[in-house]
Amino acid sequence: MTIQRYQNRFAPSSLLAQFNDEINRMFVQDSNAFPALSGGAWTPNVDIRETGDAYQIEAEIPGVDPQAIEVTLDKGVLTLKGERSEETAEDNGQARYRERRFGAFVRRFSLPETADEDNIEARAEHGVLRLTINKKASTEPRRITVQTGEPAAPAVDNRQEAVPA
Repeated sequence: MTIQRYQNRFAPSSLLAQFNDEINRMFVQDSNAFPALSGGAWTPNVDIRETGDAYQIEAEIPGVDPQAIEVTLDKGVLTLKGERSEETAEDNGQARYRERRFGAFVRRFSLPETADEDNIEARAEHGVLRLTINKKASTEPRRITVQTGEPAAPAVDNRQEAVPA
């Protein structure tokens, strides 16, 4: 089993979710007011890999302070939270066109049962957050002997009684 993007059972398909997010952004200015509706201001792109002994997640987080990223694990769901703040330099002039997004983000991933939840490392470097989730040590199947339901045989008394002479 591999790591999967966490999807709430009420979440619509990806295209519909994007459409919903855009509509919500038009009406909801404060993304914290209705986090279930807004889905965050932007979503970092991720790559997920599986090696023989670990799962690796790499998330693009340019412009995000690594110390402000919150990585949590609860009931097998790994959550990445953070925020990219908008630059407020006053002498940069008025923006005419913007493609970059700012604000809070949340990404969730369901971990497989083979993931070792007590052995996760996170490192941020050059705008990329790298998570390594080690796998649990594999256990070999073992054979268990089946005992029968027969009662144990009674103990035999080998002592001889002394005969009077």
